[in-house]
Amino acid sequence: MRLRGLSSLVAGIVVAIALVPVPASAADEVTKSDNIRHEAHLDLPAGVQINTDIAFQGDYAYVGSYTGFSIYDISRPKRPKLVSTVSCPGGQMDVTIYGDILVTSVDDSMKDDSCASTGQSPSVKSSWEGLRIFDVSDKANPKYVKSVETNCGSHTHTLVPGKSRDAFYVYVSSYFPAANLPDCQPPHDRISVVKVPVRNPTAAAVVNMPVIFPDGGNDRTQQPNLLADTSGCHDITVYAEKDLAAGACMGDGVLMDISDRENPKVIDTVRDTNFAFWHSATFNNAGTKVVFTDELGGGTQARCTAAEGPTRGADAILDIVGKKLVFKSYYKISRIQTNTENCVAHNGSLIPVKGRDIMVQAWYQGGLSVWDFTDSANPQEIAFFDRGPISDTQLRLGGYWSAYYYNGYIFGSEIFRGFDVFRVDDRRVNQARRVTFDRLNVQTQSRYRERGH
Repeated sequence: MRLRGLSSLVAGIVVAIALVPVPASAADEVTKSDNIRHEAHLDLPAGVQINTDIAFQGDYAYVGSYTGFSIYDISRPKRPKLVSTVSCPGGQMDVTIYGDILVTSVDDSMKDDSCASTGQSPSVKSSWEGLRIFDVSDKANPKYVKSVETNCGSHTHTLVPGKSRDAFYVYVSSYFPAANLPDCQPPHDRISVVKVPVRNPTAAAVVNMPVIFPDGGNDRTQQPNLLADTSGCHDITVYAEKDLAAGACMGDGVLMDISDRENPKVIDTVRDTNFAFWHSATFNNAGTKVVFTDELGGGTQARCTAAEGPTRGADAILDIVGKKLVFKSYYKISRIQTNTENCVAHNGSLIPVKGRDIMVQAWYQGGLSVWDFTDSANPQEIAFFDRGPISDTQLRLGGYWSAYYYNGYIFGSEIFRGFDVFRVDDRRVNQARRVTFDRLNVQTQSRYRERGH
């Protein structure tokens, strides 16, 4: 989602959508499959606006928001508890966790890097946006320890394990350069690479800004059927064990070699005249496929209607063949949504079923879907949960930003309603309960193994 500028967030977005918080009971019409249970719900914490992404470590979930982040105790998933909420405005506050280090993204132009800052035009040279780093060793009292300014801010970021345990890297994705923005000049065909020393995160710094698109990336003047110019990446997912990354980069989907962590290089590029905006990427466990999402309409529009059809605002499944991306099929939820429900493909994660490619995915007000893409050409839905529209009369922003599987449960970050927990009971996915994770940053994939293997 692109909601650029926190100060203008509530005043209005590109589309005239009502941005009014709603309680969980506002839409009590629920459509769901018989094999999924809604186990728990917590409303947005006081003062929080717009839940965003989730990271997990141990018994805790870290949920970003446009006003900071919240930490939940999920040791008893059916009874999650809010531990703390940190006020530190600056959208969209994507989060990743490593040990006691929480990294967050700020893509709103602010007067300075402090948590007391307010919005300021990016045309002002002194404005700040980039990464904020927190020490969360005390979950009840996180401490802000470091900021790192990056060109064009940080819309999303990806934690990349280093070759040693002394440091990790963060790939910063950002876009929308303009000639009047001193820190975000066109063509912005690069990402920022930040190195974070594990024992001294206050020394985190940008160590490289590699050019990802030496040929300039997709240009609509040359290929008008492709709907997005490429001027940076929206999101990058890494599979560090295989030295691979998949980048969703506006008008391009890319496969990268990250064997040199500080110098990722594109090894294949794919374009699709059906895709409006390459948004995110998910590898299968074998690292032989990538699911890319198309965020048609930026997450703020009704794109799951009969008029849009089954392939627009959908997923694209591509096999990796000889380090080349080969298109196989599209996947989109089949439930037609109303014209008042923002709905399009958004964030999801793998469900660790041995020998199968299964993931859960958020679709904003289209709810969440569990689906199987083992047969790349014939994806099939397994389970779903879909609340009714927030409003029957006007388009109001809402729904699931992220839906991720972690240690037997699905956790959903609902934009205005809060935090949800689900359980799927189905023979096709129950085997996943044999797999446990110590940490889950969804854009940092690694090979999962069952207990005892």
